[in-house]
Amino acid sequence: MARGANGDGWVVCGQGHRHWGRYGAAGLLLVAQEQVLLAHRIFWSHHGNTWGIPGGARDERETAVEAALREAAEETGLDPADAVVGTESVDDHGGWAYTTVHATLDAPVPLTPQDGEASELRWVPLSEVGDLDLHPGFAAFWAEHLAWEHGCSGPQ
Repeated sequence: MARGANGDGWVVCGQGHRHWGRYGAAGLLLVAQEQVLLAHRIFWSHHGNTWGIPGGARDERETAVEAALREAAEETGLDPADAVVGTESVDDHGGWAYTTVHATLDAPVPLTPQDGEASELRWVPLSEVGDLDLHPGFAAFWAEHLAWEHGCSGPQ
């Protein structure tokens, strides 16, 4: 994999929003036995003290899958070879996009924060995701794409 230039940096999308990731960003929605892996974002980060999925900036020539798996490994210690990658969902803002990479594991594995971007990692039952204080982007994604698929009410 040739990652190209580092993608760290802020950009403004076509909708006028400020986003992290010069080439877009990607995250890993990892599900195992009706639980999803969520990270409690460190207080000083953008939308700190909220819950979301591991992820971050894409590098210049990196695919969304490569970026999501790399970020998940950096943030959680997950071995990318263990994840079975499925579909992708793209939230395109015009000139910047966030891609959610859907993946599964046979069973939840113990993981701990690795890089200081999260204060906690937790396997959360799908029916309880909407009860947490979610990162705004993930909250919108959960309500639109996933809550109804799993019979959950999603964020209110």
